[in-house]
Amino acid sequence: MALLAGVSALMLNVAYAKHPQPQQPPPPCHVNPHAAADREAVLHRGDVRNLPDPLKNRLTELAARPHSQLPTQAYAEADKPSQLFQYYLLDTSGFEPNPFTTTIAGINDTAMLTATGPDCGLPTIASVRLVVEPKPDLPTSPDDVKAFIDIFTDVAGLFVINNESGWYEGWMIHDLRVAPTAAPLAGGRAPFGTITATDAAAVQAMGMHHNMKDEIFTVDGNPVQFPKSTDHFPDRQTNVVPIQLSMGAWNTLQQSDGHAYWEFNYTTNWIHPLYELPFTGGIPGTFEAGQIGALQSIIPGSGPAGVKNDPVRYGDNPNTKGVVQASGPRDPDKFDADDDAQREFRQRFIPSGLANEIFLDVYERVTSFEPTVTDFKQRLFDAYALEVSRVDGNGDGVISASEGDVDSGSDGFADNTRLFIPATQFNRFAVTREINDGFLAPRFAPSQKGWVLSGTLVRVSPAVAASSGRDGDDR
Repeated sequence: MALLAGVSALMLNVAYAKHPQPQQPPPPCHVNPHAAADREAVLHRGDVRNLPDPLKNRLTELAARPHSQLPTQAYAEADKPSQLFQYYLLDTSGFEPNPFTTTIAGINDTAMLTATGPDCGLPTIASVRLVVEPKPDLPTSPDDVKAFIDIFTDVAGLFVINNESGWYEGWMIHDLRVAPTAAPLAGGRAPFGTITATDAAAVQAMGMHHNMKDEIFTVDGNPVQFPKSTDHFPDRQTNVVPIQLSMGAWNTLQQSDGHAYWEFNYTTNWIHPLYELPFTGGIPGTFEAGQIGALQSIIPGSGPAGVKNDPVRYGDNPNTKGVVQASGPRDPDKFDADDDAQREFRQRFIPSGLANEIFLDVYERVTSFEPTVTDFKQRLFDAYALEVSRVDGNGDGVISASEGDVDSGSDGFADNTRLFIPATQFNRFAVTREINDGFLAPRFAPSQKGWVLSGTLVRVSPAVAASSGRDGDDR
């Protein structure tokens, strides 16, 4: 008996060594009186017990802290359990400290805390879980852009936003890579997803010659510098080119924890209008030039160099039936319908792979796309209008739901699979503090001045079961 007791105690100690006790807030803040029970409940939950230890530790740490609710339980949306294939662990250490996350003398040291710092200053942390739904009629590989994927974000330590319709927003980030080379098409254009040999030679000649095939592209040709805490806007920043996919808006709960759910699939794998970027204030010099808010994308179109649409036909019509069919209140989620005329045709976003194609034009096709144009804004506007036109079947400057459907064909391709970046290629994740400025692009994009959390991708291979019970939403 003594031997068994000793073995049991040893096993218990090993378990707790793998899953260390989380921090509790110091006085005068109040600890979670149910910390041990909450931690144990999550640790042994069906959607958690098979997860990798780092992710499991983060979820149990969130559970043990003061909170309004436990980390979201992942329910299966098929007869078989959902499969975790990657995750992100987020904190506030991976980017330049800003007034949202840090007390800065003379700036906000006497002002109320607005984002981080609840629970007497416990670090703000989060986890993001990505699971694929193994439905019999859908792909089960997360590398397939037709797969349906659930994303669960759980946060501890972000104050609720009260004013001016503010919100937090999650962003999956794909950093532009150096494209493979291919022989140009007639007229010198590089085939989709490629650059020409002369383009490749030009980008490889930059800086320290980092820009080789398949490497993460850097604007200076030097080794990759991801955002870090020693950055200083505007003179010392990352040199990569991010493509940021919105996870939607959310706010925190009474105890400063937040929980968000989002569905990643070909109907949601769409990127904000890239032509908004010069007007967010996140490109050096644009704020000083008075360009914040100088352009809006409220009326869908292909930007300053493209099609500008009539607000009466393409605006957010308050009527149920508008001047054309399906033009009542704009609803981007109205993606599928038996009658194509009932599908939303006024999308402001574009498919993620098309955003990547536009950035290839701007940054990598330096000889095959507008070689005499060096102004960033003009290259961006021209590339946006051109690449949208190649998918836009009716010439209205908008990629409608039917035109951008993964099964539709465009630009000589039988389908649109090429237009979507798989979930597994989004190598970073960030959370921003947004405010109602009318933009769909991240606040201060592409800089990190609006960030409150960030983290990097962790792959899980083979995938593990990560759900418990069955979701009743069989829509």
